Amino acid sequence: MKNSLPTAFALVFGLLTLVGLLLIPGLAQLILGWAGFLAACALLLGLGNLFLIHSRRAIRANPYSLTLIGAMLAVILIGLADMLALTDGNTAQQLFQYLQQPLETAFSSLLAFFLLFAGFRLFQQRRDRWAGLFIIVVIILLIPLPAAGANLFNPLRALISALFVTAGLRGLLIGIALGTITLSLRLLTGSERPYSK
Repeated sequence: MKNSLPTAFALVFGLLTLVGLLLIPGLAQLILGWAGFLAACALLLGLGNLFLIHSRRAIRANPYSLTLIGAMLAVILIGLADMLALTDGNTAQQLFQYLQQPLETAFSSLLAFFLLFAGFRLFQQRRDRWAGLFIIVVIILLIPLPAAGANLFNPLRALISALFVTAGLRGLLIGIALGTITLSLRLLTGSERPYSK
């Protein structure tokens, strides 16, 4: 009974959503709205759990936990102040623009060095044409060049991005879609039961 009840719920609501998407759009929107509400509740519970775990660690003067709790509370208070119109309403956006975005850019910029280092390590282990091609593509696409070199390599960069990068992204998206369809069918048939563990 304990294992069959979650399976029955998953089957019923999965089939209702499928029928709603195909035949009754209002039903699908209702179920998807419930799913969004449950996801928001799960996010709040996850934040509460994260806060409790790190507050226990912060008592022992863990600097990372103190930083995380301080940042979490500051962002929540800024968001509430924006929502209640205590500020100009743009403070959370400015926080993202001047703090989060530069941090993401800094981490992304490390990708060029990581790929070049990985390419040289690959070339040390395997000296074949694929390792050489990897290093050449990394140098052409990611390494900043002087103005003369940039003018020479810009058409090649655009061609590589248009052909190979776009094809790779499409392949990834097709793989994600096929995996989602497969997992959905396995959930609807009851052969996949992640909720029973």
